[in-house]
Amino acid sequence: MPLLHFFDLDGTLMYGSSSPAEISRQLGLSAELAELERSFLAQEIGPHQFSVAVHQLWSGLTPAHVRAAFDGAPWLAGIRDVWQEIRRRGDYCAVISLSPSFFVELLLEWGADAAHGSVFPEVPFTRPVEAAGILTPQGKVAVAERLRERFGVTRDDCVAYGDSVTDAHLFEAVAVSVAVNARPYLAERATHVYEGRDLREAYQLLG
Repeated sequence: MPLLHFFDLDGTLMYGSSSPAEISRQLGLSAELAELERSFLAQEIGPHQFSVAVHQLWSGLTPAHVRAAFDGAPWLAGIRDVWQEIRRRGDYCAVISLSPSFFVELLLEWGADAAHGSVFPEVPFTRPVEAAGILTPQGKVAVAERLRERFGVTRDDCVAYGDSVTDAHLFEAVAVSVAVNARPYLAERATHVYEGRDLREAYQLLG
C-alpha cells in the first residue's frame, strides 16, 4: 500500500515565516500583518476573520507580488528532492494549508500531487472572500480524507508534517506524524520531532 504524505506550509515547509507574512512584506505591510497574526495566535480571531482581514489588507496585490513572495520565501532545503523521492517510491504528497489557495497551489510546480489552501478570489482581487472556502484546522482533516479516498489509501498509510496547534487535528487523524520546527504542544503529540532547515532530514526520520 502506498503512503500519502500531508505537508503543512507555514512554519513547516517555510522556515520561521508564513505565506501571509511574505506577501505582506512585498506590499510593505509587515507590521499590519504581524498584528493580525498575533490576534490569530491568541485566538481573538478565527481563520475566516483573519482571511477577510488580509484580503482587505492586500487590496493592491498583483500576481507579480505573489510570485516575488513565493520565490523569496525562506523555504526549507530539499523540498523538491523529498517529493521526487516520494513519487519515485510510488507514494503521494499533498500540501494542506490555511493560507491562500493562490499561493499554496504554486507548490504544484515543485511536484506536489495536490495542494489545497483557503479559497481566495483571483489576484488582483475583484471579489470578496467567501466564508465557505476558508479552511479551519478541522477542515484540514476533511481535505485529507478526500485525498485519502482519491489516492486509495487508509489512515494507517498517511503521514502528516506540521508545526503548530492548527495541525493537531490532522496529527490525530493519521498513523504517523512529524513535528517540524514545532511548538511544544504539537511536538509532544508527534511520532517524530525535527528541528532544522532541511526537509530531507525530517523525511529520513521515517526510516
